[in-house]
Amino acid sequence: MAAERFPVESSHVLMFARAIGDENPIYADPEVGAKSTFGACLAPPTFVQASAQFDPTYPLRPRPGVTWFGSGATPSVAMTEAAERAKEAEATGEAAPSSGGGGRGSGLHAEQHFTYHRPLLVGEVLTVSTRAGETWEKQGRKGGLLRFSESITEYRGADGSLVVTARAVGVLTAQPVKEA
Repeated sequence: MAAERFPVESSHVLMFARAIGDENPIYADPEVGAKSTFGACLAPPTFVQASAQFDPTYPLRPRPGVTWFGSGATPSVAMTEAAERAKEAEATGEAAPSSGGGGRGSGLHAEQHFTYHRPLLVGEVLTVSTRAGETWEKQGRKGGLLRFSESITEYRGADGSLVVTARAVGVLTAQPVKEA
């Protein structure tokens, strides 16, 4: 997930660099950035993941007055729905696919790849678009079917040129894994 418009703000870059423990001055010191080959401070690798915080529909983003996933106030909707589907499936003897958010099956973020077409500069505003990529299935080691899907997010500069391409791969189990 990503916002359609993503400002690469200096304070956001600084906080991100601190969070990942990278003290390279190219991320925070305007004098170092100005003297660099790029003429500006840069954002650290993987910084584009922070664009989700600019997406008003991002499910992990807190919103005033709304119980959000991770708040601890109530179970998340995804986990509650997955648990309900698992109960229904158990009652009927069928297997319920997982939503990736909990329940008796499981889903996970399997891979993340970034292709940088040029450095990401502090101060620029990127436009963002996301599209579905390939999907495929594979037999899991424990006998269950695994469903893979990729999502391609492109980050473009003001001139429309491609800056970063992010490719995420998620995987869902087709049925809960039976406990031994």
